[in-house]
Amino acid sequence: MTRKQKRLAVIGTGMGFLALAAALTFYALGQQTSYFYMPADLAAKPAAAGERIRLGGLVEQGSVVRGEGTRVRFAVTDHESSVMVVYDGILPDLFREEQGVVTEGVLGADGVLVADTVLAKHDETYMPREVAESLKERGVWQEQ
Repeated sequence: MTRKQKRLAVIGTGMGFLALAAALTFYALGQQTSYFYMPADLAAKPAAAGERIRLGGLVEQGSVVRGEGTRVRFAVTDHESSVMVVYDGILPDLFREEQGVVTEGVLGADGVLVADTVLAKHDETYMPREVAESLKERGVWQEQ
């Protein structure tokens, strides 16, 4: 093998390794994808049962029901539609009715979201960008 062939072999091997690493990275990131929905979006076009989704909106007034231990059941609404959410864990300190929330989990066959993550607003004026935009589009957003 000449020096030129050795150099080309090393460059080719390096490029192949980088291409394999990029392909594996994109595959792994594709497995973690969860789509953002508002309750009205799910009512119009339901997601498949067992699909991992991110649901945003407001905690519906009077819907929070605390069960045994840390199990909580509540509804997320955009004032057009509501989706029930079941969460087993400690809720954020700022979680309360009529406040912005983003939940992430798996949608059940009965349309109930079994959440493994619940995020609440962190100050008086914060609302997740996707939630605020969707509420503004529907005309139910109220500036504070």
